[in-house]
Parts: sequence; structure tokens; C-alpha cells
Amino acid sequence: MIAVLNNPVERTRFLKFMAVGTFGALVDFGIANFLTHFFDMPLVYAGTISFTCAVVSNFIWNRYWTYPESRSRPLAQQLGMFFMVNVAGVAIRIPILHFVEPVLLNFFESSRMDLVVSPELLARNLTLAIAVGVVMLWNFFVNRYWTYNDVD
Repeated sequence: MIAVLNNPVERTRFLKFMAVGTFGALVDFGIANFLTHFFDMPLVYAGTISFTCAVVSNFIWNRYWTYPESRSRPLAQQLGMFFMVNVAGVAIRIPILHFVEPVLLNFFESSRMDLVVSPELLARNLTLAIAVGVVMLWNFFVNRYWTYNDVD
């Protein structure tokens, strides 16, 4: 983490990675909310589908924008590596979605707070935000030092 903060090139890469991740999060949140709202799909399933869509988007943007000099590896190999890192991210994400959402839902339903949105919507999206944040940190560091380790 110190190298990212002290090195301007790494800091720029991290900021680009975060921008790509932010776009991926919009894809992720949009698809997850669409599937849970219109198809009444459980968040674990909707979140897995939305995460997969975000991973594809993130790979394309990271390969061609964040790490354009990393294309010394064949596309399929690098996509496979990126995918494996993100599968581990799903393994981190699913328990967060499964265990945190009911706790937050119970908290929001039992609290005396005057909420602007439904407790379900708030719990679902706060849970998703927590999962996205944790997995983003995992993804950056593992991808930087494994998937894109051919970059100086």
C-alpha cells in the first residue's frame, strides 16, 4: 500500500483502477437492483450475476486503460488470471452478501429511524457497498502483483 501512495505511477494506476471499479460498481449495482426488483431474485444470485458482468467490464477497461503496457501476455491467459482473482473475490463477496444483509435488515427494521427508503433497499445496497469495497481492495493488490506483474 505504501508503494501505491509514494509512487506517482502506481498512484495513477490505483486511481484508474478505482475509476474502472466505480464504473464496474455502477454496472454491479444496476444489474443487482434490476434483478432483485423486477425478477424478485435473491441478492446472492443477483449479486453473483451482476458481479460477473462487472468483472468482464473491469477486465476490458483495466487491460486497455489502466495497464495498457501489460499486454505482453496473451489475452486469454490474462483474462484467465483476472477471472481467477475475481472468483476468489466472489468467494469473499458471497458470505458478506449472505450474512450481512439480514443483520442490516433487522437493524433498519427495528430501529426507530425515519428512513427515506425502505429498510430492504437500504440493507441490500449497504451490504453490496461493503462487499464491493472489500473485494475492490483484494482485486487491486492481487491483480497488480500477479495478473499485471509484467508492468514495471
